[in-house]
Amino acid sequence: MRDYRWLEEYCLNRFGSRQALEARLPVARSADELRALGDDRYLSMLALRVFRAGLKHSVVDARWPAFEEVFFGFDPDKVVLMSAEHIERLMQDRRLIRHLAKLRSVPRNAQMVLDLRQEFGSMGNLIADWPAQDIVGLWRMLAKRGNQLGGLSVPRFLRMVGRDTFVTTADVLAALVGMGVLDRPVATSQRDLATVQQAFNTLADQSGRTLGQLSAMLAFTVNH
Repeated sequence: MRDYRWLEEYCLNRFGSRQALEARLPVARSADELRALGDDRYLSMLALRVFRAGLKHSVVDARWPAFEEVFFGFDPDKVVLMSAEHIERLMQDRRLIRHLAKLRSVPRNAQMVLDLRQEFGSMGNLIADWPAQDIVGLWRMLAKRGNQLGGLSVPRFLRMVGRDTFVTTADVLAALVGMGVLDRPVATSQRDLATVQQAFNTLADQSGRTLGQLSAMLAFTVNH
């Protein structure tokens, strides 16, 4: 596996200066900031991620105020009480994206948020305190307990709320092949994800950078 020095030199050569590189790298929220986010905001971002999947983000975002209205500001205590009949009636609301499976996922994910509140005090506590060295474990937990959260939905959701994570996009996977971490640009099995996690842990130890910054830097090494 190539080390962080190679990755940094490649990115510096691409952007011409450290300042230009740093300007392109993401900044995650602090643990305190993640804990301060209300469970309603986590549920809203979960739902937004679900509805964005497969659709143009700007189309979904333009309709989101209506979603906030019909789902009671995504208060999980209220959303969890929405009946199947209530959700089906929302299919008649032209302000919304009328996808029944995704609409049904909102109260189901509200139940997950409430369960996590019971276990950890809040969803923010869980997300803030989960160790970066096993971020794929958090992906796995939320995908298993939530609804409509397959594929890259969980890491993308974590990015949306500001939690530091890498994302196994096609560019990142291609870069990991080039770094000698993977044999092919695929990371769907638990074994593959453990290999990717270990590679990011090694790069983080070598550099002191966040997972998100390393993820971006790896993607920068892939030519388009």
